Amino acid sequence: MNRHWLLTWTAYGNWLPGDARGFVGNILEDDGNRVSHNIPGTPYEADLPKLSNWIKDRMNGPPVALGVVDAKSLVEQYQETALIRQWTLQAASIMFNHIHLVLETPHEADPQLVLETFKNWSTRALKKRRPVPANGSFWTVNGSKRKLPTEEAIQSAVVYVVKKQPNPLAVWHSPTWQSLLDGFDAAQRAVTLDE
Repeated sequence: MNRHWLLTWTAYGNWLPGDARGFVGNILEDDGNRVSHNIPGTPYEADLPKLSNWIKDRMNGPPVALGVVDAKSLVEQYQETALIRQWTLQAASIMFNHIHLVLETPHEADPQLVLETFKNWSTRALKKRRPVPANGSFWTVNGSKRKLPTEEAIQSAVVYVVKKQPNPLAVWHSPTWQSLLDGFDAAQRAVTLDE
């Protein structure tokens, strides 16, 4: 049986721990224990300015911003990487500061390895177009690997990635999802007409 994942990672310096928009990352609880609130459907951390400022002070270079040409080359790279690895790319969305992928992998695939594979090939694709940033990386360390355990979760993730991202530079989806996405568009138009 295969597994589905929503993979997310950020461009270096753009979405830091402590960000007011919310973040998934390790924090210290009042009792001194480290905890990461990263379970889908549960609250996550947000708006910790002291943490955000502490991270900003330790950055090794300016934030990395992706452009339209970068985004198009990344989508092509994700399709190629998935094909070579015999994974199934379901959807991709690239914004100037972060990336989302919905992916199907064999059951035994290690999600951390899958994430690192896409990030590594992303770096190779970008290095063909531009120099490596001053900090030495286009990406922040780690990323989110959310398991999508049901068909409903997979569908929600595809809609989220393809239709709900702010100002995407490039978006791609498998033709398999066209009727789902058309239905989402029709529902949105109906809501707009009712208002």
